[in-house]
Amino acid sequence: MPAPVLHQGATVLCSHGGQAMPTVPDPRVLVSGMPVATLSAPWVVAGCPFPPPIAGNGPCVTAQWVMGAVRVTSLGQPLLIMTGMAICVPTGTPLMPVVAQTRVIAT
Repeated sequence: MPAPVLHQGATVLCSHGGQAMPTVPDPRVLVSGMPVATLSAPWVVAGCPFPPPIAGNGPCVTAQWVMGAVRVTSLGQPLLIMTGMAICVPTGTPLMPVVAQTRVIAT
């Protein structure tokens, strides 16, 4: 299903409200003047309020996308899209894309 492409300035949150950002955006492809994000690079999560191990298994520290665009790639890696899937470590909860550019759509 077509969805907007995620980029470095997109708002992506962990399930607990922490802000996620790509560690290695791809500077070869720009959308809205920002580098796109690809499936291969991990994301870092900052500000996750989930309690540490004694009360829970958090906070979210990193995340890895497991599903992105099927037909659109950059440098051989699928681009990330708003309907993709990511898993946070160590909590195992998903990332939630909230805001991204709307001009470029990928499947």
